[in-house]
Amino acid sequence: MGEVGEITVVKVGTEVNGEPLTIETDYIAKQASGAVIVRQGETAVLVAAVVSEEPQADIDFFPLTVEYREKTYAYGKIPGGFVKREGKPSVREILVSRLIDRPIRPMFPKGFFNDVVITAMTLSADDKYDPDVLAIVGASAALHLSEAPFEGPIAGVRVARVNGQFIANPTYQQRNESDIDIVVAGSKDAIVMVEGGSEEVSEEVILDAIMFAHDEIKKLIDIQEELREKAGGKEKIVVETDEVDLQLQQQLEQLVKDKVREALNILDKKERRKKLSEIFEEAVSQIEVPEGKEKKIETIYKDIVSSVMREKVLKEKVRIDGRKPDEIRPIWIRTGLFPRIHGSAIFTRGQTQAFVATTLGAPGEEQIEESIEEGEEKKRFMLHYNFPPFSVGEARPPRAPSRREIGHGNLAERAIEPLIPPEEEFPYVIRVVSEILESNGSTSMATVCGASLSLFDAGVPMKKHVAGIAMGLLKEEDEYVILTDILGDEDHLGDMDFKVAGTRDGVTSIQMDIKIKGLTKEILQEALEQAKKARLYILDLMYEAMPQPRPELSPHAPKIITMRVLPEKIPVIIGPSGKNIKKIIEETGVKVDLQPDGLVRIYAVDGESGEKARQMIEELIMDIELGEVYMGKVTRVEDYGAFVELLPGKLSLLHVSQISPERVRSAKDKIKVGDVLTVKVIDIDEQGRAKVSLKEVKEGDKPKNKFLFE
Repeated sequence: MGEVGEITVVKVGTEVNGEPLTIETDYIAKQASGAVIVRQGETAVLVAAVVSEEPQADIDFFPLTVEYREKTYAYGKIPGGFVKREGKPSVREILVSRLIDRPIRPMFPKGFFNDVVITAMTLSADDKYDPDVLAIVGASAALHLSEAPFEGPIAGVRVARVNGQFIANPTYQQRNESDIDIVVAGSKDAIVMVEGGSEEVSEEVILDAIMFAHDEIKKLIDIQEELREKAGGKEKIVVETDEVDLQLQQQLEQLVKDKVREALNILDKKERRKKLSEIFEEAVSQIEVPEGKEKKIETIYKDIVSSVMREKVLKEKVRIDGRKPDEIRPIWIRTGLFPRIHGSAIFTRGQTQAFVATTLGAPGEEQIEESIEEGEEKKRFMLHYNFPPFSVGEARPPRAPSRREIGHGNLAERAIEPLIPPEEEFPYVIRVVSEILESNGSTSMATVCGASLSLFDAGVPMKKHVAGIAMGLLKEEDEYVILTDILGDEDHLGDMDFKVAGTRDGVTSIQMDIKIKGLTKEILQEALEQAKKARLYILDLMYEAMPQPRPELSPHAPKIITMRVLPEKIPVIIGPSGKNIKKIIEETGVKVDLQPDGLVRIYAVDGESGEKARQMIEELIMDIELGEVYMGKVTRVEDYGAFVELLPGKLSLLHVSQISPERVRSAKDKIKVGDVLTVKVIDIDEQGRAKVSLKEVKEGDKPKNKFLFE
């Protein structure tokens, strides 16, 4: 490495998966509040954190922004397409941005409203280590060095399991061999986030994987503490208690607390929220709200509602819709709703409803994606999630998919994907779309259930149903309650959103976000056990509605015909300059996929066109047989006879004596070039050359190769 001049590098490190993982700072992006480079192998990620000098005025949320970008130069590529530079974030970049955001967000104190922007960029990417978990570590380290009142550090690691052994930060190859692929983030004392999937592994294995990750996380936290000590981190911003806010809270509590407690007994979501809104408006009219505190008093009121709701559940063990903590809302299922859709289902749980449609397509319709992880990849199974505003009664038009929608779709896709049959067994491209029609908690898990039912309805040969459930948590010091099938309000006002999806035999997808400082092993174990019980209950209902995939595909689904031919027949099917394959496609409208090993797949919009294409291919590759009748085109005529092409490249001789029962002096008197004749093979010599006859053809004889000439 060439260097000019002197720099100071502060560097710390540890070992993960037998490879050094290092964090370095003090020489890059010095105008940021904190900046680091995290390396493992030849993968390196730059993460910079910037904290605004002043807080935003009159807001009720923490303004954290995380942007992760994969630069193509990092893996030696030039961007594809017409514009040779990186553009809007890809789906993967959005998902990784969310992966960084989620464990960091709960680690800031309440009342901190300064803008915090985290920017992560891959500077180098090898073929071993994924930069996403390095970016989580980098974001924490950059914040730890900065003036932000970050209550970390935290760290993230990926866990795989190969041959029964857990591996932290596995290589791409190890991930391909693994039955688990989860990312776990945590503080020194507790877990704060879990995200990933598995191939129907047990809850016990998932818990062991999380705990294994936590041990590795502690090592990464230790080196961040060492980094701050060596580099001399900035003095932290102190978030001071606003006395005016305290006075407003006391006034508001006196006016609304009893009324809020009563309103939380209203079971219907819209009616409950309407009543809570009326209580707030009435109370505000009785309080003199200082200028600039209009938004703040709304936040204070939400906190009061949250406190009352939490108290009610923790003490009475009764939820705001009247359910017990482990009770699931009523479920309603319907499949096969619309005849033109290849597969469809509506899954309704309480006031949450997902309409899910499955569409089957031919190869060539795959989603092509490019990323550091896989390079250019064809994606055969896609699940897209849409959340239209009407699902929550909002009077606004739909927009492009949000980060939340992309994240929810990815979670549901990951849950279903392990059960999608391999291409060799079911050679279709599969797209599932979930339209949320009504939302009151856990729409992503309703999507998982609806997607499984929709795929069964489409006739996709899945061996098992997949179901999902969202769990919640309310925790005050040592007292806690785990909630099954959480409502939207329980999600917003509670401490945990824990989603688990899987089959009767194990977990396929898991996602956990914590709003408190972390979660212990005991609570995690109890939540997983409660989630399994709920999942099995839902699966029983799904099997009752649709016990197995439909035996036949929709008549409107494309038809796929698979053939095996000798590899040397592939050039025959293609023909000179593609003549034969073009003819098949033009005349039938099908798509044909030819593989060098002799695999032929025909994709047709209906059975008739597919069957015609199959027949044409069979005729192209058939051998001429003695005694059979064929159609053929005359290519040359002499006095002694005509040469007739029965199959591509297969000429036969029609002797003048075989043209008619009557004597014919010259073949030219009866036949001309271009004529299409129906003839019978009367002889094949030792060299495979055929002799044919017109006069031997009887009425009613059907040519074996008629499709080639229709």
